[in-house]
Amino acid sequence: MARLACAILAAPWDGDQRPLGRIIAIANQKGGVGKTTTAVNLAASLAAAERRVLAVDADPQGNLTSGLGRKTRESRPSLYEALIEQRPLDGLMVTTDLEHLTLVPSDRNLTGAEVELVPLLAREFRLREALAPVAGQYDYVLIDCPPSLGLLTVNALAAADSVLIPLQCEYYALEGVSELTATLERVKRALNPNLEVEGVLLTMVDERTNLTQQVISEIRGHFREQVFETQVPRSIRLAEAPSFGKPAILYDIRSKGAEAYLELAQELLSQGQLALFTP
Repeated sequence: MARLACAILAAPWDGDQRPLGRIIAIANQKGGVGKTTTAVNLAASLAAAERRVLAVDADPQGNLTSGLGRKTRESRPSLYEALIEQRPLDGLMVTTDLEHLTLVPSDRNLTGAEVELVPLLAREFRLREALAPVAGQYDYVLIDCPPSLGLLTVNALAAADSVLIPLQCEYYALEGVSELTATLERVKRALNPNLEVEGVLLTMVDERTNLTQQVISEIRGHFREQVFETQVPRSIRLAEAPSFGKPAILYDIRSKGAEAYLELAQELLSQGQLALFTP
């Protein structure tokens, strides 16, 4: 499987092209846009190409955790302990079915973290502090954010080098994007001046409809060169994979959804210069 993934990716790896431990937050305050699907499958695709990946589940729903086949368990510590109790991340990590992919799991205790973080000193930097000792051991750290702009998402943005924004190809695709971009600008100004936009990813694409073509045109007109060339199609196999606790490349590597995320990984690996975020 790894050989097939590498063949599909076919991207030369320049170890000096990107620093180790590049941290990418996958964020959109709107739900149902393919955010966790992107986190699961991009992490798996990079790992299949033998890049060392740490996936961090910062969403209390825990869908990244279950999507990688590691169901939440009350007896197992999660990201909550790192944020609230400041436990080292390397003691919270779990392995996955992919050799090069490691997971920091989530559980429902993380729901309380939004409230419990409020009175804490340097509350916006808890995740950055947790990642600092371990990020350099990985090529990529991917953070799956909750569908909100609360303290968990702010922690992810404050810790990240860049943010990847999935946008569903539907009529209301750009609704709320102004709120997200305003939040990114506030984070840049107050917490993380080096935050960049990794790219905007078009998801749930059905090119057979005129509406989809209109939405794609509108999104590309709005974000321009920040939009990835890769588009993720609507895919039954992609939708089925989470119920089996597997990323698409382990469920059906030849499905259109799996191929799309392998292409996205290739684009990410071959991307030279990042577009700086501009409000």
